[in-house]
Amino acid sequence: MMKLLILLVIVVGIIAVAQLAKVYRLSAELRGKRQEDISEADTKLQGTLWIVFMVLLFGTTIFQMVRYGYCMPPVASEHGVEYDMLMKFNLYLILFVYFLVNALLFIFANKYRYDKNRKAYFFPHDNRLELVWTIIPALVMAVIIIYGLRTWIDMTGEAKDDAIKVELYSKQFDWTARYPGNDGEFGVTDFNTITSTNPLGIVTNEGVDEAMAKIDEKIASLSKELEFERGHLLTEKANLEAQLNPTYHVHGHDHEDHSEDHDDVHGHDDHAEHGDEHGDNHFEGHNDGHGHDDHGHEMSSEHKAHIVQRIHEIEEMLNSGKTTILTDGAIEVKEDKIYRLQRHKQRLIELEPFNFENELSSWDAGKDDKIVKGEFHLPVDQEVDFVFRSRDVIHSAYMPHFRAQMNAVPGIPTRFKFTPTVTTDEMRAQTGDPEFDYILLCNKVCGAAHFNMAIKIIIDTPEDYEAWLSEQKEYLTEEEK
Repeated sequence: MMKLLILLVIVVGIIAVAQLAKVYRLSAELRGKRQEDISEADTKLQGTLWIVFMVLLFGTTIFQMVRYGYCMPPVASEHGVEYDMLMKFNLYLILFVYFLVNALLFIFANKYRYDKNRKAYFFPHDNRLELVWTIIPALVMAVIIIYGLRTWIDMTGEAKDDAIKVELYSKQFDWTARYPGNDGEFGVTDFNTITSTNPLGIVTNEGVDEAMAKIDEKIASLSKELEFERGHLLTEKANLEAQLNPTYHVHGHDHEDHSEDHDDVHGHDDHAEHGDEHGDNHFEGHNDGHGHDDHGHEMSSEHKAHIVQRIHEIEEMLNSGKTTILTDGAIEVKEDKIYRLQRHKQRLIELEPFNFENELSSWDAGKDDKIVKGEFHLPVDQEVDFVFRSRDVIHSAYMPHFRAQMNAVPGIPTRFKFTPTVTTDEMRAQTGDPEFDYILLCNKVCGAAHFNMAIKIIIDTPEDYEAWLSEQKEYLTEEEK
């Protein structure tokens, strides 16, 4: 209600000012004064309004600074202190330039307002002024860049040898955390091995076998749909019958019932091309319609028996109730899917040479990795080396309390490091909020549910962290291995 009243007051104020302007214009017309005539009183009023506006502008700016302060949550990382110093240095510098430039702008607008007794001085160029407003900003920018670059290098440099490794894997609209197992190394990953039970694509023998099995299942399903396509079956049957019956013509008029049936299925009158692809290509001995093969030789009894058996199989398929009716476009789409699945399978087969057999196989390193969702834990006062990956689009891992943000880019792992300095329980005491939790957000607009893409971070004591980590299940348990 209060906001509505404030809005109404602002609207009424704007209307009042507009009406006063109209009254002033009408009164000037009644006095016989033209709009283009500028009096000393007009210029003085305009100059005074510039000063008034300056006071209001600076007053509201200072009020907001006092009222809202720094606007960042409490810092909870080691590098966050230096980050805040850099941020404040830039803010103070910007505020200094903001107040200086605007004060000169408003004061000069008042001081050098129009005066009919004063003539403007023509001042086209001065090398000294050019140097001043070129060199000074350049030096200031150099300081900002060098200071910022040094801070950035400190934050993103090599992590310590004893740093904890954590991978954050992003996809629409979800975060997953992965910890290395007892070997201290992450298992290799490959997008080709991603399945419903292996969302991160960790490469293991079991994972590759599972992915291959799912691909084979999809290929078999698509192939069966094409195999039971009614138009193809009818075309193949007609071609086979033509080879057995010397008086049967595939394209003649003696068997219009087959042509009409074929037309009813597809809506057009020739599917021989698809028939060749999915049926009669298995029988190269096509005859000339008179009981002979392509070379004019009599067909062997074994070949005839094979054809009869195939015709019988086709009739059973047609009567099974499992046939499908597909358009040419749908057939092409399914054939393309089969081709892409076969390529996917080939890429999985090509992974095999990289499974080096040594003390720690590259495919074994991922078996003891630990994958967690919903929340992940970190120990206080110990450096954490993050690796960020994305499955689909660019995401951005933003952890405001730790002053950390890094893009997660598909196909390009990125990294960031920091050291937490305040546990979750300590921050709850500092903020007076018993339900406080650190949070990781996505800071890139990555899709419709971007707003919901978050994961909780718990900062524990080292003892609590080790206890929590020991309870997390390995990717492949001993039973699964």
